[in-house]
Amino acid sequence: MPNQTPSAEPRVKQGACIVLFAFDVAPHIDLQGCEQRVVAATHRQKITKRRRALEYFEYRPAPLVISLNANPIRIGRRQSQASADVVIYDFGAVTTTYTIPFAGSLLELITLSGEIYGSEDLPREARQLVADLLGVLQDGTRELAIADIVEDYVIFHIEEFENGLTPNDLSTLHANQVAQIIRSEAEALSEQEVRDAVALRIAFGKSDVAILDWNAALLYGRDVDDLRTVIEFANVQLLEMRFLDRQLDTALEESYAIVSQQGGIWRRPLRSYRRDMRKIAGLQVDGAILFERVSNALKVFGEEYLSRVYGLTAERLHLAAWDASALRKLRTLESIYEKLTDESSARRLEILEWIIVLLIAISIALPLLT
Repeated sequence: MPNQTPSAEPRVKQGACIVLFAFDVAPHIDLQGCEQRVVAATHRQKITKRRRALEYFEYRPAPLVISLNANPIRIGRRQSQASADVVIYDFGAVTTTYTIPFAGSLLELITLSGEIYGSEDLPREARQLVADLLGVLQDGTRELAIADIVEDYVIFHIEEFENGLTPNDLSTLHANQVAQIIRSEAEALSEQEVRDAVALRIAFGKSDVAILDWNAALLYGRDVDDLRTVIEFANVQLLEMRFLDRQLDTALEESYAIVSQQGGIWRRPLRSYRRDMRKIAGLQVDGAILFERVSNALKVFGEEYLSRVYGLTAERLHLAAWDASALRKLRTLESIYEKLTDESSARRLEILEWIIVLLIAISIALPLLT
């Protein structure tokens, strides 16, 4: 980190802390049915194409966005707005977004970051908000229940500084404060930690910058809705990959238990093989469908800048590693299924051989008995 003397303490003239919570509630959600049951104003979310973008750079299908009244949540000396946005994805994920308006110094923002991180009210209220909404949507979808896995993320959006701070100054002269903000650390961090915290940053113009980390991001600029959408989706992907990973672990444990069952040819009938094969095949198909839905829900290859934002966010969240883990476990399930199929075929041949031997024995014995 270069040894530069910070300028006067920067003060945010207008900004907000956007707190995201992602939940898994179902294997699949009928968005059309949900839309018909929600009284609140809704719209289909699409990425605004401010810059030249290919037509396929959008959600397929577009998630449902619902604005709901919400209890303002006190966070230190500040509180969230009296409304929250809920985004419903067809692959079973739901996100809630709370906005906390902010104006003040970077030191105050460091304090607010720590208060958000330590808040128990925010995640509790977010879960309750989703639970209440599911009560409204229950007739339109099946198996709606909030899983215990939750993935949160905070976006610190600074629209304007009072003293005209440049994006370059923010990520260099004030990198220490930025690192404390996005890592929710009250104490000063080491130079190595600061470098790592602000390492992934990207800008489209000279008046904006996005600094991306694993649990938070700082966006400086006025028009950041597209960036927020991409970051939110990457966070949802992380949630679903974690959920899928847990499901695949459970499926593998059940599959190992099935394969390791001991028993002779007469103690384990062929119908048990058919039952076990159907079960493993079902686990494999469920995992593969969820993986494909999450992976292909958003096309991020047509708008270069947002594609790079998504790539950097995915790098911070280690989505590639989660993808590789899911694919490896799906391949393991497939190999277990093949092993069980081979064993079932071998048992059938064994039974057939015994039948042939028995028929030969009967054909020899019958002339001797007559």
